[in-house]
Amino acid sequence: MNASTKDEKQALELPLAGMTCAACAARIEKQLNKLPGVEAAVNFATERATIRYAEASTTAAKLVETVRKTGFEVPPATVELSIGGMTCAACAARIEKQLNKLEGVEAAVNFASEKAHVRYVPGLADAEQLLATVVKTGYTATISSDDTRAEEKARKLAVYREELRRFWISAALTLPLVAQMAFMFGSGSHHDVLPRWLQLLLATPVQFWIGWRFYVGGFNAIRGGAGNMDVLVALGTTMAWAYSFVVTAWDLHHQHVYFEASATVITLVLLGKILEARAKAKTSAAIEALAKLQPQTARIERGGELVDVAVATLIPGDVFVVRAGEAMPVDGEVVDGTSSANESMLTGESLPVTKVAGDRVFAATINGDGLLRCRATGVGSHTLLAGIIRMVEQAQGSKAPVQRLADKVAAIFVPVVTLIALLTFVAWWALAGDFTQALVNAVAVLVIACPCALGLATPTAIMVGTGQGARAGVLIRNAVALELAEKLKVLVVDKTGTLTEGRPVVTDVVTVGAGDTASLLQLAASLEQGSTHPLGAAIVARAKADGLALSTPQNVVTTAGRGLQGEVDGRRVLVGSAGWINEQGWSAPEAEALAHAGRSVVAVVADDTLLGFIGIADPLRASSAAAVARLSRLGIEVVMLTGDNAGTAQAVARQAGIAHFEAEVLPGDKAAAVNKLRADGCLVGMAGDGINDAPALAAADVSFAMAAGSDVAMQAADVTLMRDDLSGVADAISLSRATLSKIRQNLFFAFIYNVLGIPLAALGMLNPVIAGAAMAMSSVSVVSNSLLLRNWKPNKD
Repeated sequence: MNASTKDEKQALELPLAGMTCAACAARIEKQLNKLPGVEAAVNFATERATIRYAEASTTAAKLVETVRKTGFEVPPATVELSIGGMTCAACAARIEKQLNKLEGVEAAVNFASEKAHVRYVPGLADAEQLLATVVKTGYTATISSDDTRAEEKARKLAVYREELRRFWISAALTLPLVAQMAFMFGSGSHHDVLPRWLQLLLATPVQFWIGWRFYVGGFNAIRGGAGNMDVLVALGTTMAWAYSFVVTAWDLHHQHVYFEASATVITLVLLGKILEARAKAKTSAAIEALAKLQPQTARIERGGELVDVAVATLIPGDVFVVRAGEAMPVDGEVVDGTSSANESMLTGESLPVTKVAGDRVFAATINGDGLLRCRATGVGSHTLLAGIIRMVEQAQGSKAPVQRLADKVAAIFVPVVTLIALLTFVAWWALAGDFTQALVNAVAVLVIACPCALGLATPTAIMVGTGQGARAGVLIRNAVALELAEKLKVLVVDKTGTLTEGRPVVTDVVTVGAGDTASLLQLAASLEQGSTHPLGAAIVARAKADGLALSTPQNVVTTAGRGLQGEVDGRRVLVGSAGWINEQGWSAPEAEALAHAGRSVVAVVADDTLLGFIGIADPLRASSAAAVARLSRLGIEVVMLTGDNAGTAQAVARQAGIAHFEAEVLPGDKAAAVNKLRADGCLVGMAGDGINDAPALAAADVSFAMAAGSDVAMQAADVTLMRDDLSGVADAISLSRATLSKIRQNLFFAFIYNVLGIPLAALGMLNPVIAGAAMAMSSVSVVSNSLLLRNWKPNKD
């Protein structure tokens, strides 16, 4: 949103969606200009409305509402914010709450990745307003994008190093206090080893310099109407330090001091945060690894010479050269040369892919042993690699339904714990009559309570899981799909392009009588050279593969839906369907056998003599049968839908090992078939690759699309499989189950830790120092458990 104050009017640009012609633009413009104080101009070509309005007369919300009432939409924009200063899940919850209070804003804040994914309606909100809201809540925020990734990493590294420096200072000041405590425990003495004034000098910098971050964080949290971990740590350690200060200042020798408790808790919490930061950095290792794959320079042709330039300067159309063993700098198309490419970093497939003129190459894939000249087609954020990174980051920033319980608990956690600590203090002082013990136990309650583990339980597992999926060529769009995939009971698969190769090939050449296969193929392929029919193309491809010399056909006549006839080398040749040939008076049992086997049958007649039949089929992918068997072992029932006839469908189902299939299903009926299966109460997945699969993909609970399929199918899918292999669906389900298992373990650890720790502290069974150490390690244990997901491997059940 662009604003100015010229003539006391505000300037606003709104994107528009739904316009189909200039009349639409005129109608929107007319309705907007009816509003008081509004001057609007709508550009149909750019699909934007430029508006100047007086705030005294109308509002941005009214402008957006008018567009919608006219029958059009202001499409939402998305932005990702990098947030600094969060210390626990309660911080993330508070930022999310404040952002969602803004009109037209939907925000999800991820504590583990320190990112906020925000959708907003232009005109009702803008990026500057979002940033200001985060800052007002007490945190820092910047716009995050592909271009800022390196800057964000550098900033986090600088913060980490500063935290590490402060920790070592804190540890040096705290160590004498801990050593004294250890000596007192070992000797059984209750007398201080260090003078109390020295203990005060050591503990005070730790409390108010090193620990100042907890006061700032706690103040911002309370100012925002909520609490967080900073409040608990600041309150607990301040109580211990303040009590000890009073005892020391008033020279109350008969009372103990607890400087070591306050200093040690702060030092241990800092240690926990440092270990947590290191572990969290590893959860995004997959993204970092992908981002590092793309080379920084490219060798391009300019003025007839090869020049090394920065990859960032390449534009579509530039011709670049890739030598053997080098990485492709951007996406492109091979212009000249023959080689192979290792695309395992994108697809998970280890076998190299042959590259010849006309083939596509992708940024970061490794060239084999040949020299390739390529023309750039996708650069910068428009490469396949950049798209993969964006999709994985989007999935890592999304929330799984299983996280809702943890979010609800985190929202009320700090007030409840503070109340428990107050009750502990009052109860111990009232019942035991010991103010010191009451204070120590209350401090232990405040210090051991940890909302951080709850906040990290789900997002860290999702970050590692989606990263592992990307490495295996399984791109998961959001955390909801990752969670639901675990529960799938039925998988609906399209036949063509999903189970099969998606292109017809000649599988059988059957001669009748004394004819030979080479002559039959040569005549049929010669006649079919000018045909655009897929079956004709398959025959021509087979003849060329066999090295047959094709002749130029003469007087070719096509009969729609039947076949074609003409002259080849002076012979009258007829090539067509078995039914058409039968009508001409020729028949043979060989045709029926091929049809029964699921082949499309093409008959070949020359000079009124039946030479034989060509069987054509869309072959089953080599991996399909094994993938179906693996899905069955995972407890998934596979159902095949196809528009082919029953004979072909039955043959493919039999080869793939599929028991249930539906044939002759129209594209528009596939979604209805999916909904019918869902009506039985089980979760249904759908795997497809074509435009006609998009409605069924959208109808399924979880949808899977092959990367080689249509863009429409991939946009409709929850999971994109980078290799054309149905086993990728089994990998996705296996990964989902492994990830959800880790999430449940993490939530169990986080809940049981607090459920057991807080009562033990309240009952006086935990020293504040031990409680602080336990709290510091709880988050580390949850993140470390999530990191075990890095052991997950594809093709393993």
